[in-house]
Amino acid sequence: MSPKKQSRSTNPSLNSLIRLLQKRAKEDDAAIWKTTAELLSKPKRKRLTINLSKINRHTKENDEVVVPGKVLGAGLIDHPVKVAALDFSDQARSKIATAKGTCLSIAELAKSNPKAFKVKMIG
Repeated sequence: MSPKKQSRSTNPSLNSLIRLLQKRAKEDDAAIWKTTAELLSKPKRKRLTINLSKINRHTKENDEVVVPGKVLGAGLIDHPVKVAALDFSDQARSKIATAKGTCLSIAELAKSNPKAFKVKMIG
């Protein structure tokens, strides 16, 4: 029986994001970036999908949140939050903007807040 081959993402932008997060985790001693990189390294079918209702339940006004997967538009959000995710549905993006929140890429959040000060992970 041959050994199982470790599958890797062939998406170059995802691979560079994972490397960036690993570098941030090591340089800035921020465990959240290491965990995010590990979750993004999983196969696509195992990546997280989070609804806005969950973000709304677990955040307060002006929180910063990282989602190592996709944010979907199910539910409501009634306060402004800064959400960084791998991807957003169109409905989620518009609902976050309506609540005066911000949608970011994970790389943008990692660069603007390298030590991940007061960043919550929802997953």
